[in-house]
Amino acid sequence: MTTLDLVLEPWWLSVCRLAADAPWPSEPGDSPVFSVTRTPHELSVVCCAGDEPEGSLVEAGWRAFGIVGPLALDLVGVVASVTVPLATADVGVFILSTYDTDLVLVKSSDVDLAMRTLDTAGHRLSLR
Repeated sequence: MTTLDLVLEPWWLSVCRLAADAPWPSEPGDSPVFSVTRTPHELSVVCCAGDEPEGSLVEAGWRAFGIVGPLALDLVGVVASVTVPLATADVGVFILSTYDTDLVLVKSSDVDLAMRTLDTAGHRLSLR
């Protein structure tokens, strides 16, 4: 598997769900993370705690491990090299991909276990 540099970001995040036909939410002014994805079935928002769109179903308490990038879009096995060890340790994830990198979100209660698991898997971890 691929060895990666991962940074535990300081943000506390929420994953939110709105109806598929909900209006596009306004981006908060200086939030370091705000991602909106629409499918035919839902509108999902990943944002910092406190920036959740009004009326959304909120799953709060997430933390993000940022994979240090930029990563080539055709690089194979990046997400698997993180998610497979975490799945083996029974740590659930929510993946947020961007053009340059990926954020691997884990529940805050799983951060310590995730850090030990990723270290054991050979990844290099740091805190921001």
